[in-house]
Amino acid sequence: MLTQGVHHVAYRCHDAKETVEWYGKHLDMDFVLAIAEDKVPSTGADDPYMHVFLDAGGDNILAFFELPTREPMDRDQNTPEWVQHLALKVESMDALLAAKERLEAAGIDVLGPTHHTLFQSIYFFDPNGHRIELACDMKRADLEAKLDTVKWDMLNEWAETKKAPTHARWMHDGSEQ
Repeated sequence: MLTQGVHHVAYRCHDAKETVEWYGKHLDMDFVLAIAEDKVPSTGADDPYMHVFLDAGGDNILAFFELPTREPMDRDQNTPEWVQHLALKVESMDALLAAKERLEAAGIDVLGPTHHTLFQSIYFFDPNGHRIELACDMKRADLEAKLDTVKWDMLNEWAETKKAPTHARWMHDGSEQ
């Protein structure tokens, strides 16, 4: 494999300081680096920015750009808000439920937990409007193997029909067979 993992994932933010403080307070992420320039190093364009980096755990970095001279940010209006999201892993169901309680106590609306058979998740929005998912794995080797055997059949059927194949319907219909 060519890649060795995710170096960082970058999103835009309204306010870099507010974003760093929010992720520190609500998700315990440490602020690890700030870079600010008036010119974009890769393009040379005049476009001042603040680029902040947060430790998302597991040697993963979550980064944000504040772009004060650009039009206000918005989400992709052609994509439902539930599609574009950042899913972050938590260590246990207890940690997931504690995070939900902590977020709700801070006045943040939280959806879930949602049972996805192989994991459970909660969903909420950061102050920039980015949808965040916290996920707790509930791995089962038998179910993972079953999904592995049908992945190409599902993808090929989808490519031809653009209708949801039923090979893994059991994941969400409660049958878990």
